[in-house]
Amino acid sequence: MTSGPDRGLGTAGNLGPPGDAAVLRVLSYNVHRWGDDREALTRVVRACAPAVMLVQEAPTWFGTRRKRRAMAATFGMTYVAASARNAILVAEGIEVAEPLHWRIWRPFVRRRLRLIATQLPGGAVGGRTTLGTTQVALVVCHLGLHLRGRQYELEQVLKGCRSFGTPYLLVGDLNEEPDGPVWKRLAEEGLTDLGADAGPTFSSGNPHKRIDGAHLTPPLTGRILPTPATPEDLAAASDHLPLLIELTSPSGG
Repeated sequence: MTSGPDRGLGTAGNLGPPGDAAVLRVLSYNVHRWGDDREALTRVVRACAPAVMLVQEAPTWFGTRRKRRAMAATFGMTYVAASARNAILVAEGIEVAEPLHWRIWRPFVRRRLRLIATQLPGGAVGGRTTLGTTQVALVVCHLGLHLRGRQYELEQVLKGCRSFGTPYLLVGDLNEEPDGPVWKRLAEEGLTDLGADAGPTFSSGNPHKRIDGAHLTPPLTGRILPTPATPEDLAAASDHLPLLIELTSPSGG
């Protein structure tokens, strides 16, 4: 399995010199069901070289697990766990243990003006990893298109995040811009918005909305890194842009 350059350090045995902070590179990405330009998507992910990839809109329907394992293999990664259309992939040598996956209630019917549409079931998935000497939970979700429903979904996601009993990173397609109630609720929860200065994430060909989030609890710190991929590959790979996150262990961790 190809691990790629600088996969991001974070599990025991992958730490830098004594006294250095441990780091973990995490990629949050809505891959649009693995239905766009797969070769471009592979180039984007391999260029990002994540230790852990938190996927939204992973492939579903017939042969779901087979498709997800195949997708992970093209990235040089391994499929770990999933719930609904969210999945966790890891690079060689990285462990995300004790995966917790849960279904999220959301309205099946969504009304907007005179239009009526249905929504697929929601879900979230997370697991623990070690960053230096600190246990960290990594959680990914994809919220729905129903405004009030999204707020209820988020409360279910946050409850699952708290259940790990550790600091956590929460990422996902929030389907809402930062002036919305979901983002305000995340701030009330005490989470840091890592993407505040990272720019819009949708659409990949004409980025004009920031609807994908990466939120972190103290005492962890993190930042969004520039995505080392060409604009052409980013536009072809998915309808969303990825968030490449670098997490840093607490002082002395």
